[in-house]
Parts: sequence; C-alpha cells; structure tokens
Amino acid sequence: MNTFAELTFNIVTLGAKPDEKTDASPVLQTAWAKACDSSEPATIYVPEGIFFVLSVRFNGPCKNNAITILIDGTLVASSDIQVLANSSSWILFNHINGLSITGGIIDGQGTALWNCKRSGKSCPIGARSFQINDGKNVNINGLSSINSQLSGIVMNRCQNVHMTRVNVLAAGDSPNTNGIHVQISDVTILNSNIGNGDDCISISPETSNMWIESITRGPRHGISIGSLGIEVEEDGVHNITVKSSTFTGTQNGVRIKSWGRPSNGFATNVYFQHIIMDNVKNPIIIDQNYCPPFKECPIKVSEVTYQDIKGTSATEIAINFDCSPTNHCTGLSLIDINLTYENHIAKASCKNAEGTTSSVVEPSSCLAWTNFYPYTIDPLGYS
Repeated sequence: MNTFAELTFNIVTLGAKPDEKTDASPVLQTAWAKACDSSEPATIYVPEGIFFVLSVRFNGPCKNNAITILIDGTLVASSDIQVLANSSSWILFNHINGLSITGGIIDGQGTALWNCKRSGKSCPIGARSFQINDGKNVNINGLSSINSQLSGIVMNRCQNVHMTRVNVLAAGDSPNTNGIHVQISDVTILNSNIGNGDDCISISPETSNMWIESITRGPRHGISIGSLGIEVEEDGVHNITVKSSTFTGTQNGVRIKSWGRPSNGFATNVYFQHIIMDNVKNPIIIDQNYCPPFKECPIKVSEVTYQDIKGTSATEIAINFDCSPTNHCTGLSLIDINLTYENHIAKASCKNAEGTTSSVVEPSSCLAWTNFYPYTIDPLGYS
C-alpha cells in the first residue's frame, strides 16, 4: 500500500532547478503524470525558490479526484513575448475533477508585451496566466497571479469552484489584463485583492450561483457582468451576489454590460450589497449599448438589487442606467444608497429603467416606478 511520502512528488527531487533559467515544465509534467495516474490522493510540491516554466498543460481525467498542488515558491514565465505568442494560456488544466492549489506565486512576466502594445507596434495577443477548462470541485487558496500578459485567472465551463485569499496584480495601465474571468456555475470568491488593467472580475454568459465577498479592488475597472449578448444564442447569467467589498479609484464599480444587438441572453437575480466606493467614476452602471452595432433587442436585465452602497463618485453621475427602448431594464431595486460627488449628493441618469426604491436613496432615484399603489383602486372611486 502506498504511503503519503510516496504520493508526494517534490519537483526538486524529480530534477527541477530553482535557478530562474532551467525550464521546469518537463518536471511538472512528470509530477502531474504520476499524481494523475495514482488511484489515491496525491500532492505535487513546489518548494521555495524561483522556477522558470516555459509552458505547461495538465490534462485529465485522472484516476483520483484529490490532487493537491502545494506551492511555496514562484513559477515564472519567459519575458520574451514570442514564447507564448501562439498559446492562449501559460498554465492550463483540462478536465480535472478534484483539484486543490495552495499558496505560491505565478509571475506571467507581462511587462514586455504591455510595452509592445502601448507602443502601437504589431504584437502577439498574449496568454492568460492560469486557466482551468471543464474543471469540477476546484479549491484555490492563497495563490498570487502577478504580471499576467492577459487575464490572471480564467475558469471556463467549470463547476463548484472555491477561491480564497487570491491576489491578482498587474500594472494599472496594462492592457486587457482582467483579474479573474469566469464562465462557471457554483463559484465562491472570498477575501481577495485584485488590482490590474481591466475588469477585476468579469462574469461571462453561462455563469450562475456565484458568491463574491470581501474583495478589495483598485485601480482600473470594477466587477463586470458581461460583456453579454456577444452571441445571438447564449445562456444567461443568474443568481450572482457581490457583497462587502471596496472599490478604490476604479473606472467602474458594479457594472452590467451587454452588446446592443439581438441576443437571447439575460442577466437576472443579481445582488450588489454592502459596498464602499472610493472615488469611482461609475459606481453603479448598466450599459445595454456596449459596442452597439444594432441598438435593438439587447439582452434582458431584470431583478437587480443595489443595497447599502456608499462612498464617493469621481463624476457627477453616480448611478447610470442606460437601458434599451425595446427591452427595458426591469425589477431594479435601490435600497439605502449614499453616493456623493465633491462633497455634494451625486446625480442619477436613467433611460428605460424600471424599479423601486426604499430607505434613503441619494442621489434621488430616476427609476420609472413599477409599483404605483400598495392597494387596488376601485373603478368607481372607492379604495
């Protein structure tokens, strides 16, 4: 019977060198093959030190549903922008059920590519640093993704994912560096810090049952549901909760954005609660005309609650609901809102937005009222 020691694969013992130049990719693949082929739980251990990783793919399904990657060191990518020019991702997992990743730093070395893009030269698109496709039962705790060429962490078509104490960091002016990008069901993201050049967390179609809590965000964009409506036929987004989070100096706070063109997509049952805005340009925004080639029949946005959102706006318009004339935003709810601009109450702008308010709401709501009376009016004039 195997012992625990036999099921722990130390990449240094297997030949990896923490010298920042010897490619550890083959050793990581060997360790993965051993762990994946085990019928019992297995651990891949990355000790202290800096390990150069050219590119690595971890493929499943595996014989067991309990593989742990324990990282005490740093994995660093190449700074040569051509190395990953034809790769969509640097570290990729496919078809894994039961994966835990604990600790460590992955450094995507994106600075050179960012500089190339800023210069206006012809550059590679870039690679996502860390991506999981078709994963189930994933637990990520204490991982730091820094300097990604594109998105720091990507989850595609995954189920039951739990992320805690995750850090995703890149320069504020780094192009297209989303922090965490998800297309997922049953996901929790807690107690994490994200600062990058694009969306903090971007939530794609087909995402449902998502809980985001205690996120610190800044600079650049905020949390975005969308872009939605990219495809004519796409699944919607529903049951999303974002709460107890802080946005500092971001372009957006909480945003829903959809392309202004026909689609059967939707966003519904969304809750933004207990959020602090600190000098945010667009604290609360719905944009149904994002990249608008058609301006007709955008996706349906309904049942969105904004509760206990307070702080400061960097612009006069703190609440901006830009909804479709043919498919109004409905069921919007503003509860206990207090947003100021230059020490005065900010303003709200509403187009084709319907909903209700309760408690104190400042700026004053401009929603079209959907509940006119709390009781029925008798046609003869008696109530």
